[in-house]
Amino acid sequence: MLNIHNLSISFQGEYLFEDITFKLGSGDRVGLIGKNGAGKSTMLKILSKELEPDSGQIATDKTLKIGFLKQDIDFIFGRTVLEEAYEAFTEIKSLEVNMDVINTQLAERTDYESDGYHQLMVDINDLQHQYEILGGYNYQGDTEKILQGLGFKREDFDKLTDTFSGGWRMRIELAKLLLQNNDVLLLDEPTNHLDIESIIWLENFLKNYSGAVVIVSHDKMFLDNVTNRTIEISLGRIYDYPKPYSKYLVLREELREQQLASQKNQQKQIEHTEKLIEKFRAKATKASMAQSLIKKLDKIERIEVDEDDNSVMTLNFPVSVTPGKVVVEASAVSKNYGEKEVLKNINLLIERDSKTAFVGQNGQGKSTLAKIIVGDIKFDGSLKLGHNVQLGYFAQNQAEYLDGNKTVLDTMIDAANETNRSKVRDILGSFLFRGEEVEKYVRVLSGGERNRLALAKLMLQPFNVLIMDEPTNHLDIKSKNVLKEALKRYEGTLILVSHDRDFLQGLANKVYEFKDQKIKEYLGGIDYYLEQRQVESLREVEKRTVTKEAPKKKPKTSYEDQKKIKSLKNRLSNIEAKISALEKEIKTIDLELEINYEEATSKPNFFDVYHNKKSDLDTLMEQWENIQLEIETLND
Repeated sequence: MLNIHNLSISFQGEYLFEDITFKLGSGDRVGLIGKNGAGKSTMLKILSKELEPDSGQIATDKTLKIGFLKQDIDFIFGRTVLEEAYEAFTEIKSLEVNMDVINTQLAERTDYESDGYHQLMVDINDLQHQYEILGGYNYQGDTEKILQGLGFKREDFDKLTDTFSGGWRMRIELAKLLLQNNDVLLLDEPTNHLDIESIIWLENFLKNYSGAVVIVSHDKMFLDNVTNRTIEISLGRIYDYPKPYSKYLVLREELREQQLASQKNQQKQIEHTEKLIEKFRAKATKASMAQSLIKKLDKIERIEVDEDDNSVMTLNFPVSVTPGKVVVEASAVSKNYGEKEVLKNINLLIERDSKTAFVGQNGQGKSTLAKIIVGDIKFDGSLKLGHNVQLGYFAQNQAEYLDGNKTVLDTMIDAANETNRSKVRDILGSFLFRGEEVEKYVRVLSGGERNRLALAKLMLQPFNVLIMDEPTNHLDIKSKNVLKEALKRYEGTLILVSHDRDFLQGLANKVYEFKDQKIKEYLGGIDYYLEQRQVESLREVEKRTVTKEAPKKKPKTSYEDQKKIKSLKNRLSNIEAKISALEKEIKTIDLELEINYEEATSKPNFFDVYHNKKSDLDTLMEQWENIQLEIETLND
């Protein structure tokens, strides 16, 4: 399907990866992993032919269709959700335009027996056949199913995409890709903006997908549930194993241990041979044996141990000043977005040095309450911050606030003040932005690198209460662990919004569950909360309680029925053209009657002609209904 041979690409003189070779085949579901900046998103861009490599080849079938979900997408404003999703069907939409043109001509012309009219009937028949093959009669229903699977409700379909957040627009883009019947899907962080129910739906969709899938994700559970192969990019090389993520880690560690053991044994043999060479060199009678051993030593292929990229950012959150005992106190807080009520009469007390987790389904108000606390949005009710409270806030879409036209260094310098401006380069270095990397423009950074930069900016302001909304989105697994350890050491007050159980374990000592506009307090960590809820994971908590009945599979329509349906549709199209023509004629007569009744009715047999046309129209309408009913019966 896709053959990648000796692929290399470099930036600013340094190779991101060099001479990489691998293949993708039908049924491959690849987890593409590696630390932030290793080249994962770049690899997807090369596979999608959006970016040219420096050297190497990508061989594909000519008809291969590749769909690419990027982290950053551009939307044309003014379209509804459905209209944007229908953009997936460019061929079908083009056929619809052509069919409308021909149907209009059929309705306007009355030369039913002419060659021209006959050619139009042939053309419309050919177009309808293509339309049927491409799924033109099913695409609207398929679109609605996919959108609902990704969390949209029917009432959302006619809303403008302009009114949705970046996360929801990403879902529309994902829906378009899933509708296009691509042979290869390239997905860059597809779960970052999905709730648990939508993630589970996507997992099931991808597990049954017949083409090849390449996924960049830092969601371990998602990778384990979907992938059957892992490719890691590390220090310019790739490691390719036919196992999902967790099993790959075990295999790679076992291989590394085997390599170390083999290297150790080989080194012993080399040292022993070198001693013999030195011993035999001194004796003339053994000189030929020494030369033989030297040749043997030169031929030995030295065992190499796979290098591991252990570079991680250094992260510490200092506390500014000690605040009062109560840092946040909310009373009867409510919030509506139009008619949608998200929070209702919320009472909340956050004390100094506590570490609190906000959990629950998307849309239940977790991020909303975080924004209310930091003063980003208006609300009803009362909320007070305690004495000396200094807030640090990491928003879920924090990276979106970075200016793509600034360099990494300029971004930090502009955010710094006189007291910490001299420390900017040191801070960037601790976040793995070293040397020339600080001169990179923000727009070329990967999602994880932007998150690291946003965290670095957070270091430039003093705070004693830290609110973080989904801080692990885009971060690689090593960076997640560094962030978690830094938050464990943090001596201030912490509020975390997260879906990640692994990340929350050992961090939070209090949990608030958001559900049905209310919050419920659990005085313990995330494990205690799950134990109280009698579930094993946050996924189970966040699943919607309504179970959807699985759609029954329709039996495939037989070949004979397909032929009959095609014939009926041709008749239907002919009747529709005649109906349209008759309706136009009757409308013209009605208009004549309105303008000059006497003149119109003075024509010979006027009323007979008029009533015959109406009678013919009724007959055609009845025929249309019968044929339509017959088609629906054959399709069921």
